Amino acid sequence: MDFTHSKKALPSITIPKPIVFSAKALQLISTNLAAKFCTKLFTTPINFPIPEREKIMLESAQKKTINVPSISKDIQVLSYGYSTKKVLFVHGWAGRSTQLYMIADKLLEKGYMVISFDGPSHGNSTGKRTEMPEFLETITEIDKQFGPFEAAVGHSFGGMCLLNALSNNFSVNKLVTVGAADKISDVILNFTKNLQLKPIVAKKMKNLFDAKWQRDIDLHSSSIMAKNTTIPALVIHDSFDGDVDVSCAVEIRQSLQNGTLLITEGLGHTKILRNPKVASKIVDFIIQPS
Repeated sequence: MDFTHSKKALPSITIPKPIVFSAKALQLISTNLAAKFCTKLFTTPINFPIPEREKIMLESAQKKTINVPSISKDIQVLSYGYSTKKVLFVHGWAGRSTQLYMIADKLLEKGYMVISFDGPSHGNSTGKRTEMPEFLETITEIDKQFGPFEAAVGHSFGGMCLLNALSNNFSVNKLVTVGAADKISDVILNFTKNLQLKPIVAKKMKNLFDAKWQRDIDLHSSSIMAKNTTIPALVIHDSFDGDVDVSCAVEIRQSLQNGTLLITEGLGHTKILRNPKVASKIVDFIIQPS
């Protein structure tokens, strides 16, 4: 695909300077304290206001709040359009249910219904902090109440969650990931780099997560989960993604049994979601017979 690109890929979220200063100050006192502080920070999503371009989807969709008993959180679910052919959307970290609106609009035109939700501790759902296991519990509950789904589309962290869900008890005919990361420890390391901290802090953060989940969190990495995915999967990533390196998409694609790789240029990590060409490619992939 032909796109013009900027010379430097920038992260979609800039960490405020006072937070960077606090983390660096804690590191001087104790790397253990810095790791605990960063773990809280890492699991606390920032909620951004909904841009005007997404409001039509929010206003047009049916809204329902469901409770996910296993995590004791209320989740806002959007039902957009009406059809027996349903597609599930899972947004990324610090994202929201309406972020994939352009893809949703194109799916509606083709006679599909879109089910989307604000993840735990995101948007209009309850909670302050969250982690992948809560997203997986939410996907299970939504599948129970709103499924079955023909296909699922996940952006960034949402793509990682869907690969994990498909390795468990979630089932669809087609999968699309956009800008999905691969190795969880690399995501943590990148986070600590943005905070200008030493690699030891990332290592200690991983140890904290391993202890909490009672297993090696890297076993949940996208490329490992992708090995269990037999359905047709479309892996999309931008070569100038400032949040997640494009090499992650290559790793995921290599692990898939039936995968297609689409690399764009110059769209970054979030702008890619509202590119008409990318949206059309996703819809065409979903609607074509397997």
